[in-house]
Parts: sequence; structure tokens; C-alpha cells
Amino acid sequence: MILPTALAWSAWFAPIPALPASQQDTSALRFLGVRAGAPLQEIAAEVRRRGGTLHCDQSKTDPRVRECRGTLPGAADQRGVTVWVSAIDSAAGVIALSAPVSQATLRTWRDQLTRHYGTVAMATQGKQKMMQWVRRGRMLRLTWRPEGDGTTASVSLVDGLVLDRWGQERDADSTR
Repeated sequence: MILPTALAWSAWFAPIPALPASQQDTSALRFLGVRAGAPLQEIAAEVRRRGGTLHCDQSKTDPRVRECRGTLPGAADQRGVTVWVSAIDSAAGVIALSAPVSQATLRTWRDQLTRHYGTVAMATQGKQKMMQWVRRGRMLRLTWRPEGDGTTASVSLVDGLVLDRWGQERDADSTR
């Protein structure tokens, strides 16, 4: 079941064609102080530093995997940002930061990401829009969609190197 889920994630995170990007070194993709592939301890420290909480549980099916949930208070329109982390061997494979946001906050997030990582094409899937940056096996994707009377935005940080290593180890374990 985990492998089909990983393949589904891979399809979802397929690159969006990009316009020419800036010349900055952007391999350490990050958002709200959290970087793709960071050690779980680093993420927990950043969440605590910002006054938030992060609680982790070990997977019942794979002891190397920990799923963590938490909040960053006041990080988006004073409502806070929900944090979700899937860590493998204490390294973040997937991080999702999401919140209901005002149009001004969404514009600020888009502008900050574009200024730091370069201009990319925006893709639309139904009512959902997204922008994506890929660097050295890592991906940052900003997604937003109307929800009720407002907008929900999320930033996903994916470290393909962490996920690939985990997949290779799982494959090796299954052949033993």
C-alpha cells in the first residue's frame, strides 16, 4: 500500500514547466523557516522557536517513519498555520504547511517565493492553482483554492532524495 501511495505522490508532484529562474542558489528550499529534507529535530526547534507545537507518532507499519502534526501560531493572518511532517529516519520527506489566508497574505507568500526562487508558470486544476519550484531533488509547491468564503493555501516541501532512499531501502528489505 505504501508504494502505490508514493507513486501517487510522485505523479502529483510532477514538475510544472518553469519560466527562466533567478541565478541564486536555491537548493535549500524553505518556507516559514522550515526547509525541505530538514532533520525532524531542526523542524521541531523552529516550530517551538515560533511559539508552536509539534507532536510526532511512529508509524505502525514502518518504524523508520514518523508522522508529525502541529501549528505555527500567527503565521498567516494571525490564524496560524497547520504543520504536517512525514519523516523517514528523522529526515523530512514531505512537509505541508497550510492555512486559511487573506488575498493579501496569499499575494505576500507568492511574491516572497517568486522573489527568492524565481518566476515559474502557474498551473490550474479545477478551482485550484499552483506554482512549483524544483531544485536538486527537492520541490516546493504553493497551492491555493477557494474554500467557503475564503481561500486556503498550502506549501508542500518534498525531499525526493529522502523518499528515494526510503523506497530503495524498502525494496531491499522486501527482497531479503
